[in-house]
Amino acid sequence: MSGRSGPVRSQLAGDAGAPPTTGRPPGPVVTAEGVGAAYGTRPIWSGADFAIEPGEFVGVLGPNGAGKSTLLRLLLGLLPPSAGTLTVLGQPPRRGNPAIGYVPQRRPVDPDVRLSGIELVKLGLTGHRWGVGLPRHRAGTEAAVGAAVRAVGADVYARQAVGTLSGGELQRLLLAQAIVGAPDLLLLDEPLANLDVRNQVGVARLVGDLARSRGLAVLLIAHDINPLLPVLDRVMYIAAGQVTIGRPAEVITSDRLSRLYRAHVEVLTDSRGRLFVVGLDEESTHPHHDHGDHAVHGA
Repeated sequence: MSGRSGPVRSQLAGDAGAPPTTGRPPGPVVTAEGVGAAYGTRPIWSGADFAIEPGEFVGVLGPNGAGKSTLLRLLLGLLPPSAGTLTVLGQPPRRGNPAIGYVPQRRPVDPDVRLSGIELVKLGLTGHRWGVGLPRHRAGTEAAVGAAVRAVGADVYARQAVGTLSGGELQRLLLAQAIVGAPDLLLLDEPLANLDVRNQVGVARLVGDLARSRGLAVLLIAHDINPLLPVLDRVMYIAAGQVTIGRPAEVITSDRLSRLYRAHVEVLTDSRGRLFVVGLDEESTHPHHDHGDHAVHGA
């Protein structure tokens, strides 16, 4: 997916549904060996060992302040590791890497903003604060933007002003902006926040489809794993200064989380297959203020 040349990207734009021809180097998209994260002298987590493969969808979970967004900052080249070796496509992370698509935490959009969805997506090519933009002829730009919009199913409303769109519609267009440059790695910081359950499931399925069809490695930060369970490959749990990764059934267990938190934790499964973590106080668990119950939480 990434050969960085115009012809490869134009071919991608012409067929949004087919896996694009990729020029990425062989091997994992992300590799961490003994990686630590810190802000100054304050350690956040340490000893992270993992590899993320092309087409793999990984959910990143953990309490507030545990260092989930810090992981994305490391991969974006905005923060150097405090220890160990971290690579993206075989190279140290660097700022403005066009191989990375990124959707930061979403903030409210002013209803009076007249920027259209198409123009929002186009910013992923012409330049925005996470990169320098890619030079491109107008025809190639239009083709790539149209392909990205179709890939996320946003054709119907893409020409509307973004201030008039629903949360789910806007999130799809932000995904289109992140994939329009044909990245190899997609980083999503809480894209399901503030969406209703139907849109959470819809966006999760869309991200899973994009990962498989485009060979994208995806790291998605979430507070609740339940909308992701049907499409997730692995889960990374960041808590108590540690990073643990594996299949959900391996990581989100009473025994594993109890050892991670050094306290008794119980994981329950309801009749619909949803996971709930019981026994963590408010400071060390995922906030679910919309549930109105701080004793039992979606994992």
